[in-house]
Amino acid sequence: MRQSVTVTVNGVPHEDAVEPRLLLVHYLREVAGLTGTHVGCDTSQCGACTVLLDGMAVKSCSMFAVQAGGRAVTTIEGLASGTELHPVQRAFWDEHGLQCGFCTPGFIMATAYLLDQNPSPSDDQIRKGLEGNLCRCTGYENILRAVRAAGRATATKAAVEAAVDEVTPPSPQPVGVGG
Repeated sequence: MRQSVTVTVNGVPHEDAVEPRLLLVHYLREVAGLTGTHVGCDTSQCGACTVLLDGMAVKSCSMFAVQAGGRAVTTIEGLASGTELHPVQRAFWDEHGLQCGFCTPGFIMATAYLLDQNPSPSDDQIRKGLEGNLCRCTGYENILRAVRAAGRATATKAAVEAAVDEVTPPSPQPVGVGG
């Protein structure tokens, strides 16, 4: 017997009837048509299926789609802004943190969560933050370098936005009426 689930994926509301035991990763790939989230081990060991659920990194192979009902899911497809890569995606590209690419979406989503929680993590904090993700190519040095670069880029972007806010003149206020 199918069950209705309403979930927002990358800002787009979805309502579908699904089998209650359908894993979130299979929902994203097969129902929502977003194949950027990979199925690696199906046992929550490798992290290839990592997505953000209400902003928190989760392994989408370890929960049912119906458990995401009423919540917001962000996949690798939802990180970029139009044609502009997210700073974490850009850093993985620039620092060759991609290797074969199979684990990359999971690493990028876990990194986005890590940097959201701690914009300037130490190398030990990066290793701890990404310990749930495995790279079969063992390209961990490039991944570590990419996370450091993404942290710097995120901090720079935030500083530029703060500076722009500081120099932007205030909006004109309406002239008082009647008072």
